[in-house]
Amino acid sequence: MEPYRSILQKRGYRMTPQRIAVLRVMAEFGRHMTPIEVFQQAQQELPGMTEPTVYRTLNFLSEQGLLLAAHVGSGQFVYEIALRDHHHLICRECGEALEIGHELLAQLYENLKNQTGFQINSMHVTFFGLCPGCQEKKPSAQISDNSSTAGQQSG
Repeated sequence: MEPYRSILQKRGYRMTPQRIAVLRVMAEFGRHMTPIEVFQQAQQELPGMTEPTVYRTLNFLSEQGLLLAAHVGSGQFVYEIALRDHHHLICRECGEALEIGHELLAQLYENLKNQTGFQINSMHVTFFGLCPGCQEKKPSAQISDNSSTAGQQSG
């Protein structure tokens, strides 16, 4: 917890028991977690912790760059520890999630910056499509019909 503590202290914030509990849960599980999942685990870490406190803590830690908040197609945000820049591929059919390193998209980010002048400060993108297993199960006509909406997300 020391790296997180020093980051918060440099910014003038304390490492509260609630923040410690949420960060421990996130670090221990090392995967995307819904706020409800974090709440259930954090209660074991810190009995008496309330659901609204978990939501506020997740939001705060996300604003501080210690957690990443992402919409991964489940209709709600999930959170994960912000250890490194990475992205996700999510299968719309079975829900499989594949993590990909930022190096695969680094050139795209650089091109966007050069062409638009836009300073990108969030390194998390989620792509939706069909995994190889689901592609095998679907006729190729269905796959190509869905490809035009693969990048769209209703919300």
